[in-house]
Amino acid sequence: MGQNQVDASQMQGMDSGEKRLNELGYKQELRREMTLFKTLAISFSTMTLFTGITPLYGSSLAYGGPATLVWGWVVVSFFTWFVGLAMAEICSSFPTTGSLYFWAAHLAGPKWGPLASWCCAWLETIGLIAGIGTQAYAGSQTLQSIILLSTGTNKGGGYFAPKWLFLCMYIGLTLVWAFLNTFALEVIAFIDIISIWWQVVGGTIIVILLPLVALTTQSASYVFTNFDVAPELTGISSKPYAVILSFLVSQYSLYGYDAAAHLTEETRGADKNGPIAILTSIGIISVFGWAYILALTFSIQDFSYLYDPTNETAGVFVPAQILYDAFHGRYHSSTGAIILLCIIWGSFFFGGLSITTSAARVVYALSRDQGVPFSSVWRKIHPKHKVPSNAVWLCAAICILLGLPILKVNVVFVAITSICTIGWVGGYAVPIFARMVMPEKNFKAGPFYLGSFSRPICLVAFLWICYTCSVFLLPTYYPISWNTFNYAPVALSVGLGLIMLWWVLSARKWFKGPVRNIETDHRGKV
Repeated sequence: MGQNQVDASQMQGMDSGEKRLNELGYKQELRREMTLFKTLAISFSTMTLFTGITPLYGSSLAYGGPATLVWGWVVVSFFTWFVGLAMAEICSSFPTTGSLYFWAAHLAGPKWGPLASWCCAWLETIGLIAGIGTQAYAGSQTLQSIILLSTGTNKGGGYFAPKWLFLCMYIGLTLVWAFLNTFALEVIAFIDIISIWWQVVGGTIIVILLPLVALTTQSASYVFTNFDVAPELTGISSKPYAVILSFLVSQYSLYGYDAAAHLTEETRGADKNGPIAILTSIGIISVFGWAYILALTFSIQDFSYLYDPTNETAGVFVPAQILYDAFHGRYHSSTGAIILLCIIWGSFFFGGLSITTSAARVVYALSRDQGVPFSSVWRKIHPKHKVPSNAVWLCAAICILLGLPILKVNVVFVAITSICTIGWVGGYAVPIFARMVMPEKNFKAGPFYLGSFSRPICLVAFLWICYTCSVFLLPTYYPISWNTFNYAPVALSVGLGLIMLWWVLSARKWFKGPVRNIETDHRGKV
């Protein structure tokens, strides 16, 4: 009797997120010390203002001109809110590390839960690790342009980093992120607080300064209504197909908000603060991202010159050329463009750091439930810093392997981006679909609850995710050759095929999804 009273007293004074975690059968192992603002900072940094838009801006602009790029962001933002709302509701009910994987298992029920969590966990793991690669590649591309402009531009004998050096930069960024993630989470949280201010202040500076510096700006009619395919650049003359591909930059940019859910076991009041962080991240990125696209598009000086291989940035990085044209046109110097590119590069650095944090948490959660080979190694927590350091280095090693084809293949970024988006966003679909079809009486709502709107919102979100995954499998350039082939469908088919073969032959016999590490009595008490 006395023991029960002590247990009740302990539960009463417990953090609401930890209490819900215990009810779900997990004990608190990670340090719960992150506030809402810190969680929001990491979630915002994972989405990032510049890292999605900047590397794909040039290709999306070429597909259909400025109108499809500008309005595409609005359309994608609209549908992203449906996905965010669906995920926020589930996060409020299940504030656990591993989030999507755990959600899928519990929402799908005992019969389908193991398969649902298996698919979701591996999709998300693939997406997140590939996401580290996208940040490392785009960060290296930005650094390549910074070096080129700093040493005299492509026309002035500047140094254009060759493939071997590009790969070294890619590996270097990956190793730095892994090294920083081996320290206490507070270090990462502090860096991500810097990140959110870096992107808000830096983004505001670029959005305001760039159109002011540019000698001329495009008209509103050009930016908002001009639709023109460029088959000489992309090989694509079909207007509907061009519109679909021009949306890719927005679809690639507007995800990553699940990072807040990965950190819920380390966040105070996670059942409330997790959903707030998810929705706030979407809101901030939706507004700032559109403003950034408008700033770049209004500041274009000569559309055709942006893609000229003899221009100052070698025609490989359209945003860098827009910045150069603006500052060199007014001040006859590339210094301003270099400074703004450094701000953008910083965004890639912070984004890669946050994605590494999220990827390691998913690998740790899956290893905790014996879903990864050598799970006992990857689920170990650093005794001092209380972070899954082994999982961090596993993610870094796989990311480096993904980048090795840089030496021989020209379409590495297209493939890694597609793999990242399909894996990451595809992982969202599993728990959302399970939530949509489960009996309402079986769902234990958290503080954030959609009520009767839940099913319609989940349906729209699920269909949008299916569409997004489909378009990232499409060829992005014609004619198709070894240099233009989007090999993501092949890579995903092989990878997911092996994972499902493992399930059929072995894993289905022993993998049960999330494994409780707290025993409960017959009344459900911890």
